[in-house]
Amino acid sequence: MAEPIHTVGIVSKPRKEVVAEVVPALFTWLRQHGLEYLYDRETASCLGQPDGGVPREALSAQADMLIVLGGDGTLLATARTVGDRPVPILPVNLGGLGFLTSVTLEELYPVLEQVLAGRHRISERPLLQAEVVRAGRVVGSHRALNDAVLNKTALARMIEFDLRIDDIYVCSFRADGLILSTPTGSTAYSLSAGGPIVYPVLDAFIITPICPHMLTNRPLVIPDRMSIEVTFHAGEERVFLTIDGQVGVELEAEDRVVVRKSTRVLRLVRPARRTYFEILRNKLKWGER
Repeated sequence: MAEPIHTVGIVSKPRKEVVAEVVPALFTWLRQHGLEYLYDRETASCLGQPDGGVPREALSAQADMLIVLGGDGTLLATARTVGDRPVPILPVNLGGLGFLTSVTLEELYPVLEQVLAGRHRISERPLLQAEVVRAGRVVGSHRALNDAVLNKTALARMIEFDLRIDDIYVCSFRADGLILSTPTGSTAYSLSAGGPIVYPVLDAFIITPICPHMLTNRPLVIPDRMSIEVTFHAGEERVFLTIDGQVGVELEAEDRVVVRKSTRVLRLVRPARRTYFEILRNKLKWGER
């Protein structure tokens, strides 16, 4: 049974003029339905309140649900700020393609009505945890909704990767990069690199090489109860670990990147009747000529 909602947190993509038009009406609607609200500093900036709002990282601790106004990038950034209290998130698309933020502005209030009536669905999305291990010590740990990617700035040269799964050697290969993806991220960078579409609630990881220079290297899908370990050789080239395309960490030559399933999940609010396949048809134009 869904927990009652008393306070709604609002997260917005900064510098979006439409936020200034949408949010005041949303405030009014929430008040009329007896709900309190908080908003992040980006929303406050869009409303001409440069000193207002609360830090985005604090919203999930104070709100019973978050409304994210933006594109997939805004949702990815919000996903990394949700702490130990995985509140449901209603993502509303103000951006472009919007695989994750599939609710349109026109659907915002009907979906909110469904939420208050308890007729909505919650899609629990697994997250991955990527650790950078240096000289036997974890020097960085990052949570991702979509993917962790190893690549470099000079894409004309290849990286040599060694891949181990559950501490068992799998293979070595040469490629421009390597994508370690959740099922949610299967329709992001991994799809562009030739990876499969994986139903988003499956317990799986997708390992997709970027432009592999070996005919036998293909994307690999494994259970997410397994751990993935990657080491690399890139000569003098700098190699980076990129989290959800938004956070970059420069790696050193002897670093190991270890990816496991996170103990946290992301809870997305979905309209009562919309299916994942409907989203794929709309976004990928399946069946159109």
